[in-house]
Amino acid sequence: MNDPGPTRLALLRFLERVQERDLARTRRWIADEERRAAEQRRGIAARPPAPDWLLEQGLGGRAPVYVHVGGCHMAGTRAKGVTRDQAIRSLADRITPCPHCRPDTALGLLD
Repeated sequence: MNDPGPTRLALLRFLERVQERDLARTRRWIADEERRAAEQRRGIAARPPAPDWLLEQGLGGRAPVYVHVGGCHMAGTRAKGVTRDQAIRSLADRITPCPHCRPDTALGLLD
């Protein structure tokens, strides 16, 4: 006996179900990505402002080695934010001003 198998219509209905599942999965992925992007935007908006002045510590937490303008690309990972007065005091204490961002000039201590 010859079994004709599923009809063309049955195969098309099967294909439709598969594609609906794929579309639903893709929409979930899109929703997840939109959620991640929104969380990232909220995180960026909630960040505290960058400090105006940085003091870079020596290796192992040793004495400071450089004073930087906030946002200086040369400030290392050991730099921490300080106030304007602390930056001025550090320069007066002979902590080296960064030769790239020139905090001494930005503070008006040197022209």
